[in-house]
Amino acid sequence: MESKLARGVPLRVKFGVDPTAVSVTWGWSVPLRRLRRFQELGHTAVLVIGDFTAQVGDPSGKSATRRRLSADEVETYVAACTDALLRILDPERLEIRRNSEWLGAMQMPDVLELAASVTVAQLLERADFHKRFVEHRPISLIEFLYPLLQGHDSVAVEADVELGGIDQQFNFVLARSLQQRAGQDPQSCVCAPLLVGTDGARKMSQSYGNYIGVSEPPQEIFGKAMSIPDSAMPDYVRLALDLPTAEKNRLLEEFGGVKLKRTLARSMVEMFHGPEAAQQAEQEFDRRFVHRQAPEDIPESSTTEAYLPKILVELGWATSQNDARRSIKGNGVRIDGTTVTDEQQTLQPGTFVLQLGKRRFHRITVK
Repeated sequence: MESKLARGVPLRVKFGVDPTAVSVTWGWSVPLRRLRRFQELGHTAVLVIGDFTAQVGDPSGKSATRRRLSADEVETYVAACTDALLRILDPERLEIRRNSEWLGAMQMPDVLELAASVTVAQLLERADFHKRFVEHRPISLIEFLYPLLQGHDSVAVEADVELGGIDQQFNFVLARSLQQRAGQDPQSCVCAPLLVGTDGARKMSQSYGNYIGVSEPPQEIFGKAMSIPDSAMPDYVRLALDLPTAEKNRLLEEFGGVKLKRTLARSMVEMFHGPEAAQQAEQEFDRRFVHRQAPEDIPESSTTEAYLPKILVELGWATSQNDARRSIKGNGVRIDGTTVTDEQQTLQPGTFVLQLGKRRFHRITVK
């Protein structure tokens, strides 16, 4: 890498992503935004879409074997993620590769040769594998293969640098060994801290439901940012925002509580939707959660049903009448801003604004 820099040759900076869900989360955006900065410095971003490895399942940080995805599921996720990835990266200095190009073409001798490059003892040094091993929990052979497959991606694209989360450190170091075996210079590894989810407890993940998606509507981004616990604010200011370090430190020193959250929420919306959308999202948030008013634009429908639990099922807000009654019992349902307390509530003919939780609204006309 040093010789390339000395000669003014652009580096090949790799970021690999397994498309296992429909959104690109803010957690992914941390290394992706760093990749964009490499592009701005004149280097080439190599985005490896793990359409093959997504069908294997990344065991990093997992306490159990992850469900394998079908090829059709993966293709659905690839299509959903691509637009969001291009919101962050510059297409002019971007090389997009699918690892099925080389992994899907491997024959059994190739797989055996790859497997011969590492020992079981080496793999068991990885924290999650070691923990599962000593606790006598299953580890499949295919999970042992995953770090090798990901490492082989770096060989295939001749990566000079690889970016990702700290949970990928073992895989990145293994890739260096595979590159050396292939006669390449080993890549440099840049690992970012993991962004905690909106619950403030676990890492951001779509499987946990604690994520913010970069392609989500401005109001959704703003609302989710406002729900982040105070304890997670320092992490979000440092990792989720594209601001100079001095400005981030100033925010943390001078702001606090709701003022800091509002600044964070506005800044996050501005990153992908612009300042006007951020202002509108904040106004909509105040309308709904400060002034307790319904949004201006909400879906409408009519029904001949008067029994509220049945109406909630019709709207898709409950899976059954028992489920609907549980929502009512938990004070999660409002009619025209007033919390419903009667699980057997019926509605007279007329038009009402129904609300479930903080974000679901519907204007219903009972005939």
